[in-house]
Amino acid sequence: MMKKTIYTLMLLFVASLTQAQDINKIITKKYVDHLIKTLASDEMQGRRTFTPGIDKAATFIENEFKQIGLKPLEGQTGFRQTFYKYQIKPASTAVTIDGQAVEAEKTFVYGNSKEQLSLTKATSDGWIKLDPNKEFIPQFREITRAGKKQLVLVDVKFVDVFNRIKNQMANGSIVDEADLANPKGTPIVLVLDKDTVINDFTVEVKNTVTKMPLFNVAGIIPGKSKAKELVVFSGHYDHMGITKPKELGADSIMNGADDDASGTSAMIALAKYYKKAKNNERTLIFVAFTGEEMGMFGSRYFSQQLNPDEVTAMFNIEMIGKDSKFGKNTAFITGYEKSDLGKILQKNLAGTEFTFHPDPYVAQSLFYRSDNATLAALGVPAHTISTDQIDVDPHYHQVTDEYKTLDVENILATIKAIAKSAVSIVKGIDTPTRIPKLGSR
Repeated sequence: MMKKTIYTLMLLFVASLTQAQDINKIITKKYVDHLIKTLASDEMQGRRTFTPGIDKAATFIENEFKQIGLKPLEGQTGFRQTFYKYQIKPASTAVTIDGQAVEAEKTFVYGNSKEQLSLTKATSDGWIKLDPNKEFIPQFREITRAGKKQLVLVDVKFVDVFNRIKNQMANGSIVDEADLANPKGTPIVLVLDKDTVINDFTVEVKNTVTKMPLFNVAGIIPGKSKAKELVVFSGHYDHMGITKPKELGADSIMNGADDDASGTSAMIALAKYYKKAKNNERTLIFVAFTGEEMGMFGSRYFSQQLNPDEVTAMFNIEMIGKDSKFGKNTAFITGYEKSDLGKILQKNLAGTEFTFHPDPYVAQSLFYRSDNATLAALGVPAHTISTDQIDVDPHYHQVTDEYKTLDVENILATIKAIAKSAVSIVKGIDTPTRIPKLGSR
């Protein structure tokens, strides 16, 4: 009996050693470097949604998926999961008060998603003047929440904040097709340096509406005995594009090496590993999300195409480029207490030096701020894995978020830890508990 036990232990040891050797051959520093350096290169122009840069990034990820041997999502002919948004951008605004035209630079419209808008004193909720003795922002918020179509007169003392919001509005807004037919917002028209309306006012607004394509990049490894059960691995590949340089000749490209070229590279490397491992009983989906920085557009659309009851787990990977608060060979899991996924992962890492921890930044509400949020709200044990010390990270959303600031060994360790710890879920052995649906008790 003793000999048999020793023999069994030796077999397990050899098997684990073989797996370690295999994973080190598949997920190499050279491969991960290639992924991150390409995604975070200046050529990608910061990967902002709706720019040529993000198209280049999508093409790169598609090619990686092809080389790995992934298949497109069911019903798709390629790896791009395309959907559309509509950009509404101001074209012209003409305001007259008591027969006098107001200069265009002294007006802007907030909350309008119609292509054309006409207002008068009789067809609106009238006009109001902000109190110059109170702060602008609280008054502005109160008016936007009131749901009234109004002309709002703004004292000249508020010129700086007025111009700041006007400049933001110049970029337009992004809406769904349904919002064009049934606008959600109530338009308010702000006018600077006018004290009163004696008789009447008129407002004529024209916007340009542009249909804009977005695309997630997604591929699958079909499952075997549990093919209808899905496990999702994800990261967002968009970032913030090109910004105004702080000084002449300064860097202006927000490369997003950690946010989230690191997570996207991890997702691709995991696809390569599991394709070679051939040990998945469940179907694995690997997806690079678009539009995270603009409001998680990509993950919202992706979630709407799935039956959430068929999704066993989601591993969203975001910002793993530096040591976590807990030191080397550690990462944290957002919403750790909401399911037992973290405990399953930790069980599978027993005997290794890597450990997962609960999210230490609860005040930041990270669980519902990343691409796991939509599926989590639908009851899926969907969590984000990260190592970022977000409260002190000097590179977060800065032009300095570049490859040279990353610790690639930390990235490698985290990817391998995810690969090893997720294996019992991938094989169909473990099934994480469901998260209570948002709004349910």
